[in-house]
Amino acid sequence: MKVKALKRFREKLAADEPVFGLWVTLESATITEMAVALGIDWVCIDAEHGHLDWKDINEHVRAAIRSDTVLLVRIAERSTSLTKRALDIGADGIVIPWMETAEEVREAVKDAHYPPEGRRGIGGERATAWGQCLAEHASEANENVLVVPLIESVTAGPHVAEMCTVDGVDVFFFGPADYSATGGFRGQWEGPGIAEQILEAKDTIRAAKKHCGLLTTSLKNLHERLLQGFRMPGLGSDTGLLNRALHQSLEAVDRDRKPATSLDPADGSAL
Repeated sequence: MKVKALKRFREKLAADEPVFGLWVTLESATITEMAVALGIDWVCIDAEHGHLDWKDINEHVRAAIRSDTVLLVRIAERSTSLTKRALDIGADGIVIPWMETAEEVREAVKDAHYPPEGRRGIGGERATAWGQCLAEHASEANENVLVVPLIESVTAGPHVAEMCTVDGVDVFFFGPADYSATGGFRGQWEGPGIAEQILEAKDTIRAAKKHCGLLTTSLKNLHERLLQGFRMPGLGSDTGLLNRALHQSLEAVDRDRKPATSLDPADGSAL
């Protein structure tokens, strides 16, 4: 756990300064290494979607150790075992999907804290210097671990104010695509009325003196989100940023096109 990086992260938020991050879905730890070299505030390794296994996650964590970049892992579901595993290998915090109630958030916080406040088990991995610094880590972990609930359903909206009362949570993250899907607009980033619901929830979080973030979809959107008051903006995902750059380059030489969604090799448009 990088206590200095976590304190710097929180100090920026407390001063209402943005903390910029990258969402990582690809297995190459070089991606995280590049982001850390640029002084990015946070990186989130996505262990919910995609194909990353724990060896991949461990390599991403290793690429960010002893840096000023907060390393988060988005686990696949709220789980004591997944949480402690991510924290044991050195993650500075966790992102928990599909949080809809204050009680679920409380349980997630317990997962990330040692007893008596929580139920995280003591492990002899990187976080404790492989068992050599058990007392030192245990004394600082509960105070510094970052727990980020992911709000991604219309069901969560009415409960946001109560979720903000849970101790141990500084910042929330939004998932607009899933939020839209639960509102009946599957496949849209922000379907009709969803943008307004997210902004309303954001205002509730800000009124509670807490902060929130989400992935931005373009440079224009990044500026829009900052003006709206989102203080934990993701610059994009690794694949999203690569696709953006590819499309811009191809457009410049009149070669841009939309890829085929079919994986059928007989579909000539995918070639």
